[in-house]
Amino acid sequence: MSTPLVASRAAPAANTRVALVAMTAIFFMWGFITELNGVLIPHLQSVFELTHARSMLLDSAFFGAYFVMAVPAGKVVGRLGFKMGIVVGLLVAGAGALLILPAARMGSFNLFLPALFILATGIVLLQVSANPYVSLLGAPERAASRLNFAQAVNSLGHTVGPYVAGVLIFSATLLSAEQLAALPAAERASTVQPLYVGVAVALLVLALAVYLFRMPPLTEATEQADARRHTFAELLALPHVRWGVLAIFFYVGVEVTVAHFMVTYVSRPEIGNMSNEAASAYLSFYHLAAMIGRFVGALLLLRANPRRMLPAAAAINIALLLVTMSTAGSVATWSVVAVGLFNSIMFPTIFTLAIERLGPMTEKAASLLVMAIVGGAVIPPLQGLLVDALQAGQGETRALQYAFVVSALCYAYIVWYGLRGSRVRMADPA
Repeated sequence: MSTPLVASRAAPAANTRVALVAMTAIFFMWGFITELNGVLIPHLQSVFELTHARSMLLDSAFFGAYFVMAVPAGKVVGRLGFKMGIVVGLLVAGAGALLILPAARMGSFNLFLPALFILATGIVLLQVSANPYVSLLGAPERAASRLNFAQAVNSLGHTVGPYVAGVLIFSATLLSAEQLAALPAAERASTVQPLYVGVAVALLVLALAVYLFRMPPLTEATEQADARRHTFAELLALPHVRWGVLAIFFYVGVEVTVAHFMVTYVSRPEIGNMSNEAASAYLSFYHLAAMIGRFVGALLLLRANPRRMLPAAAAINIALLLVTMSTAGSVATWSVVAVGLFNSIMFPTIFTLAIERLGPMTEKAASLLVMAIVGGAVIPPLQGLLVDALQAGQGETRALQYAFVVSALCYAYIVWYGLRGSRVRMADPA
């Protein structure tokens, strides 16, 4: 059953402006938080002397929440409404950030996993509630503009997050690298505490602001034209939906994989020959390229065929990965950073193609696509396992390079989806 969302009453302009400011801050924060793992992973890998595969369990804990909690989050928002759903999401994310503090103080890698799962659960609640809330704030004809602006601010959070995390985590002590390495794991892990204290405080302040401000109440109105409930099985019977869910799975998986191997890879002597702190800036460049690409891609897609742009972008990324796998130095560094530029159009393009011509089934299909973000929990550990398997015979740098074949295969699937899998073949045209 389709349930389009409408405002329950005309909201005063002042209330709408306050709400938009608050929502903009929220979109920035969840982009910022999502990318902290890109710096946290190489730091904890060093602190706890983890294998590449084990360190990527941090991604599994974070992105696994999208699969496990997407449906419960929708039910929470359905019961509480958008405003309180946002408040609860901010509080849950803040609680997850605070739980990282005892994990760091005790020097326990295993305790980081549930803390990140809870933090990500809050982000899932925000995904489910904040996106439609922003689309409803103001004139309907400007809804797309508002949401695109909010997503651009979200991309800014992705760009700023790694840089701030690198400065706070890797520069949190005046000790030399040798002196820091000599400290117990708990003391080295504790350098993440200032960062997550700041995150928790920001989230709790936002939750209080959203709760106290007179923000426009928005409610759901059930569409009467189609009262029939559609099942997930019916949706997955449609090829462009079924293959689209897999495309989102592989896209999010490869985007996260490239990002979260970035610091470890670029810092290697044969590649960028730099400290982890300096390498974290290249992770910011990766996301900056994606942000720029979103603006350029939005303009190009006004005229270009998305079924051509999507496979073209994925094919270019395969070429860039082949370059970084076969070179060294600045060429290897910048070719992997440039992957972010061509990632930019993939998620929204896949999403749009996968929900094409679904009518009243669109909302349930969107839920499936959000659940497919769990690819970020699966693909990074797979590439990490390959690095670990190759490391003994090839050395760490070559193992990191050869393991990018996992990422290249993900992009190869996206090429196929754009060319063939996204074709709409509806079983019931009505």
